[in-house]
Amino acid sequence: MTTALVTGGTSGIGAAFARALAARGHDLILVARDAERLTSCAAELSERYGVQVETLAADLAVRTDVLTVADRLSDAERPVEILVNNAGYGLHVKLLDDDLDAHTRAIDVMCVAVLILGGAAGRAMRARGHGTIINTASLAAYISQGAYSPIKAWVLAYSEGLANELHGSGVGVTAVNPGWVRTEFHQRAGIRTSSIPDFIWVDSDRVAAEALVDADKKRVISVPTKRWKLQKLLARHAPRSGVRWASRILSRSRQ
Repeated sequence: MTTALVTGGTSGIGAAFARALAARGHDLILVARDAERLTSCAAELSERYGVQVETLAADLAVRTDVLTVADRLSDAERPVEILVNNAGYGLHVKLLDDDLDAHTRAIDVMCVAVLILGGAAGRAMRARGHGTIINTASLAAYISQGAYSPIKAWVLAYSEGLANELHGSGVGVTAVNPGWVRTEFHQRAGIRTSSIPDFIWVDSDRVAAEALVDADKKRVISVPTKRWKLQKLLARHAPRSGVRWASRILSRSRQ
């Protein structure tokens, strides 16, 4: 039985990945900050799906915690076949804010940790000749919205670069680009969502299911649902001035 490690695996899209992977029969390693919630989620998944669930309490903004997770990914005697770099959160800060703590923490969690864990998993998987790395990016990577877009644009570009380095090794890399997903994400970030139409929202389980299908096919970029594929197409091929205008309108509607 193979093992999958999911960061941010106790809520939102991460929890959906954990459920989908457990349903496929994979043992799990869940990584999150809240030890109590980790224990609860692990017990529920183990009982429901009959898989073994290991937990690692870690704050991915703390380098020593990230390196602990990296060590687990590097353990040749307990191989991890699937890494889901999912930990992250919304940012409701401005690029002009003079207090940079929120920015640097977000970069540590959603960029630096992804770099470290992706590298550790990639080296171990390449040595074995197989494995899968899934990084959660966002459709925000294709627009220009505050601090979150550049972070997710980095995740997208990093995933493509990592896929190039691992090309031909048997290791697949997939960047998942969700749009608006019904999770705790927006509420935690203090982002208003009342102006977003209901038909745009998608369930997190659908995101995870479609992303895993794309990862199985070694697709580097995964955009779940036809509606989001259309939005990505528009964002990529529309004039950048138009994308910036739409991004300004969207940002104002969520303040």
